[in-house]
Amino acid sequence: MKAIENRRSIRKYKDQPIDEKLLLEIIRNASLAPSGNNTQPWNYIIVDNLETRKEISIVCHNQKWMNTAPVFIVCVADIKCRVKETEKINLDEETSIFELKQIIRDTAISIEHLVIEATEQGLGTCWVAWYEQKEIRPLLGIPNDKFVVGIITIGYSDEHPKQRPRRNIEDIIHRNRW
Repeated sequence: MKAIENRRSIRKYKDQPIDEKLLLEIIRNASLAPSGNNTQPWNYIIVDNLETRKEISIVCHNQKWMNTAPVFIVCVADIKCRVKETEKINLDEETSIFELKQIIRDTAISIEHLVIEATEQGLGTCWVAWYEQKEIRPLLGIPNDKFVVGIITIGYSDEHPKQRPRRNIEDIIHRNRW
């Protein structure tokens, strides 16, 4: 697919709004991702309010470039699809619950669908994950039993980065054993 070949991390966006129907179509296609036992742990928060985006960029180690994007999509994994008693669970970077790994994996698949579909639709994206749960969740009212897997900045690209070097295929393939 050309979208896979053409996808880049975009850190500079045009001051151009994104049609709501297009955003919803991108998220709908992201929701078609596979997940273990069809648990579908993903949830998305569309953030188009400038002040909220600024607050998010601050907890993302003050990455001011993020604010050039007209929209952030905050991708949140919900452990309730695998663990029913979540009242005492506080998910963070130190949590050792095995099910957390499962919902992160499955939500990451959905996020990759999202960024590829956005590229297919002519939009640029960047996956941001440099924050801590204890700082990002309160900004958006996210409960402690949810895990923010990524924040996707999305908009019309105002830059065209070249593809970065990739490892040789011979260096990454192993057959039958390591």
